[in-house]
Amino acid sequence: MGAFMTSVASVFTILLMMALGYLLTSLGWFDENFSGSLSKLIMNVALPANIFMSVMSNLTVNKLVSLSSGLIYSFAAVIIGYVIAYLVVKIARIRPGRRGVFMNMVVNANTIFVGLPLNLALFGSKSMPYFLVYYVTNTVSTWAFGVFLISNDDPTKQKGQKAETKFNWKKLLPAPLLGFIVALLWLFLKLPVPNWAGNTLNYVGNLVTPLSLIYIGIVLHNAGLKSIKFDRDTLLGLIGRFIVTPAIMVCLILLGAHLGHGLPSMEMQTLVVQAAAPALAVMPILANEAHGDVEYATNLVTTSTVLFIVVVPIVMTLIQFI
Repeated sequence: MGAFMTSVASVFTILLMMALGYLLTSLGWFDENFSGSLSKLIMNVALPANIFMSVMSNLTVNKLVSLSSGLIYSFAAVIIGYVIAYLVVKIARIRPGRRGVFMNMVVNANTIFVGLPLNLALFGSKSMPYFLVYYVTNTVSTWAFGVFLISNDDPTKQKGQKAETKFNWKKLLPAPLLGFIVALLWLFLKLPVPNWAGNTLNYVGNLVTPLSLIYIGIVLHNAGLKSIKFDRDTLLGLIGRFIVTPAIMVCLILLGAHLGHGLPSMEMQTLVVQAAAPALAVMPILANEAHGDVEYATNLVTTSTVLFIVVVPIVMTLIQFI
């Protein structure tokens, strides 16, 4: 019961900050360009600074080596998730234009704008190294494979015609991941961080949580809560995101513990919570570029972002019994 109340309190704090973004947008404080600018500020400035200082504060070379086992669990969960999502697409006969979006919904999570502030609220900054394990996996999964699933699901292309997709290293190596890589190099080389630089990066990095949640509130307002629909394909996507994917992670963790490769409690909880995070915020954009079902993609992002408020306390309560 204690875990449930703690998670409820943390989620309530998150909800209030999201509501602030929603309210200020409805009052006309933010114009159409603000959310895009805010997203760039978070992704390209605040988050890299936050990740760099988190690595320098919470990681050592020995601890970094011990985190490699977490990558095995997260990548295994992603592979199994893709297989299950593909089978559901075939069995449920999900139509072209929705297939790539559906598979991304099941496998890939919104680790940045929802997963990170949620993790910090639930477990504090000490969980950051474990979050980074899932973040790396999620980033590679999304931009090395997930984006191609959506691109190749273009319903307007002729049968047998291949979609023109180019491998974009900028997507595979976004600023937050580059911040992580630079931090690792700094750590391995044992370079000091000057006080003035550390203080500046800490101040900038601390912007991530509030700005991310305000951004989600803006997105929810722009998407429109009245547009939420619960059709069959949406329900299948929500089941995959909130039940199947966390269950896969839990099963892998239990199997690893049975084989003598158990994870620390905080790492286990972080991986499971991240596996239950809402859908990727960029899915509607990717669907639009591939002439896919943008309305379906938007609906998945909106419904999963709203429902995660209910899902997180349940997940936090259940993982206490693992």
